[in-house]
Order: sequence, then structure tokens, then C-alpha cells
Amino acid sequence: MTATTRTDNPLAELIARHKAGAAVGIYSVCSAHPTVVRAAIAQAASDGGHVLIEATSNQVDQFGGYTGMRPRDFRDLVLGIADDEGFPRDRVILGGDHLGPNRWQGQPADAAMANADVLIAAYVEAGYTKIHLDCSMSCADDPSTLSDEVVAGRSARLLRIAEDTAERSGAIRPVYVIGTEVPVPGGAHDTLDALTPTPAGRARATIAAHRSAFAAAGLDDVWPRVMALVVQPGVEFDHLNVFDYDRTATVELRDVLDDEEHLVFEAHSTDYQRPDQLRELVEDHWAILKVGPGLTFAMREALFSLARIETELVARPSRSNLIEVIERRMLAEPGYWQDYYHGDPLAQRTARRYSYSDRLRYYWPDPEIDAARATLLDNLGRVGIPLPLVSQFLPDQYERIRAGRLDPAPEALVIDRVRDALRPYARACRTSTDDLTNGATT
Repeated sequence: MTATTRTDNPLAELIARHKAGAAVGIYSVCSAHPTVVRAAIAQAASDGGHVLIEATSNQVDQFGGYTGMRPRDFRDLVLGIADDEGFPRDRVILGGDHLGPNRWQGQPADAAMANADVLIAAYVEAGYTKIHLDCSMSCADDPSTLSDEVVAGRSARLLRIAEDTAERSGAIRPVYVIGTEVPVPGGAHDTLDALTPTPAGRARATIAAHRSAFAAAGLDDVWPRVMALVVQPGVEFDHLNVFDYDRTATVELRDVLDDEEHLVFEAHSTDYQRPDQLRELVEDHWAILKVGPGLTFAMREALFSLARIETELVARPSRSNLIEVIERRMLAEPGYWQDYYHGDPLAQRTARRYSYSDRLRYYWPDPEIDAARATLLDNLGRVGIPLPLVSQFLPDQYERIRAGRLDPAPEALVIDRVRDALRPYARACRTSTDDLTNGATT
């Protein structure tokens, strides 16, 4: 089978335009929640462009991840929502984020990599066309810090499996993302004091190590489909703080790409960056902006606002008590937050509900929480929300309702609030005026 050429992939077309001098990019939605997926597709439909949605290895794997979904399940979820929204399937790009031994770091490297082999194959076979090869983390019998050569060698192993799987299954050959200085999935675990961008020399060494490892594995012909390098631009968030992008600190790092014909940077943990900083990132060659917890954070804001509206409109016996149910379930099952949120009980409660790191996102699939969410939306859909209450708790959505641009239905309010978190990304990437396929402006 002939390998897929770069022009066969809309992401490759985007990168080619960026490398030709156009300050264009694409944002990557890293969330498995159906409401966030629906919001992302609605935003892409408004922009007239493609939507890039990625499943992270801890969300979706061959065993189900924390969502209970395997790669095929997540693909079917996303494409089903696209069908519901009348959004063309060929404008949906699926990616796999942090694919490697991330989920199995507590195991010896041989066992962890064996699981990673199966993980990569499952994603490629299911039709994911953007694959982040992430072997940057140490396993149980590894030293605390891995060399570029070890990381690149393990990545080459996974690349071989991805390519062989595509050949065997007839799937589209993916484009790839590499990197050894990869931010922790989902934001920093602890409170940060400072953050330094990746040194230029380290970025060059990473590229060289991967190029060499791929060639040694007989995969040098795949190198043109390596489209992005993950480096740290100096952006991150922890529980209470956001580190904003400072372009004056990345001047030397940006020069790394001058001699790389097909490489751009991929920025992780861009959640909560201000609009101007998002635009500067794209201009400075971070042509892929990843966002995840910031979207479920926005969804939680909307649902909590609706819960407070519910207390004004619905008799106590019939209320969803969503916020209380969440608190009870998080206390009963503390595994997703107790190693992250410290301090006294009040500080921990505040963090469980409101922190930037949004560990609450792991709890939305919980059956009791999901049932409370559904009850909340049903209650408010039944009684209707008076406009003054929308103004009180969701003022931006109120203005759009008044202008005739937004349906006042409860779920529509939630989706629109998530889109508020996406709109700055769309503007930063110029997806509304520079579609991946040079579509019409809006």
C-alpha cells in the first residue's frame, strides 16, 4: 500500500500553509465529555472549518480508560454527535494524545510498552489520523529521567506498530507528534512557582534523536509525516494560577524550526490563556493549541449556574441537587483528587469545585452525577428559565438570547458557555477566516 502523502491530510495542508508564512493554526479539543464534543462541533460548524478532537490515553484506551470507552467507542461517539449536528464526517479529525506508557507507569518498562503497543494499534485501526507518540515518562524500573535516545527509541517502536497497523487494516496513515519535554496531561499536579520554556538546544536534540531513531528503525520515509514537536512555551496552569505566554522568552526556541520543512510546535496546557496570548502562540509557530480542562471548567460553570437557578424555581423535593451530589461522590471516591488538592477541608472543598485543574472532570461519568445532571436539565426545561435569571447567572448567554442568536433551552446554554471558552481559540487560529480548506469567511 502506498503511504499517505502529506496533502492527503487536512492537518498537513494547514502546516504547509503555516510554514509558507500564513499565521494559521488549529485548536485541539482534548475532552471525552459529549457536551464538550457537541460544543466543539457546533463551534467548527460556525467557523466553517474542521474540528480536531483528541482522546487522551487516560480517558480512552484498550481497556476503557476512565470514561469506559475504547478508541472505537470514542470514534463512534464523536461521529454520532457530528451526524446529529449535520456536521460532515470528513471535517472531523480524530487524534490520540499522550499515546504511550502513560497509563502504565507503575509497571516495568517491558510490560508498560507492551500495553502501549496495543494502545497505538487500537487507535490507528479505529481511524485516528493524528497520533502523539509520548514515551517521555519513566516506568517502574526506569531512572527518574529518560534520555532523548530512550524516549526516541520507544517512540520509534510505537511508530512501527502504527505504520504496520495502518498497512494491515487499510486505515489512513496518520501524521505524528513527537517530543520529550511534554507537560503533564491535564495540567500541573502541584502549585507552580516558575516555568521556563524549553531551551533551543534541547529542542534540537529531541528532533535529532527522533530522526535518528526513526531512520534506524527503517522509518525515515515516515519523517515527512512528523508534523509537530511538543515543547514548553512557558504556559501552564495549576490549581489556582495560570502562567501566561511571554513571547520574549521564546525567541531562540522559535529559531529551531527554521530548518525544519514540515515541523511546527504543539502547545499543551493552553487552557485559560488570554486571547492575545493565544494569538501570539500561533504567530510564533505553536500552530496546534491543545485545550481540555478549560472546557469542562466552563461546562461546570454553566451547570453550577443552572443549579443555582434551579433552587429559585424548583421545589426542594424535585431538585437535582447537582452540586451536593458531586460533593458527596467526590468524597466517597477520592482517588482522582486527593493526591492533588491539599490544605484544610475548606481549601480542599473549594479546589474540588472550582480549581483550574478541574479534577471534577473525572467524575462526570459517575452514574449518580450524570443522573443529577440530567434531572437538572429536565427540571429547567420543564419549568422554563425566566430571562432575568439568565441575566443574573449567565449574562453572556442572556445577551445572545435577547439578540435572537441563542435558544434559551438549558442544554443550549451549557453548550454556548463551553463555546465561550472555544471562541478565543477560533479567533487565534483564524479558523473563521482561514479555514483549513480556504473556505468562506464569516
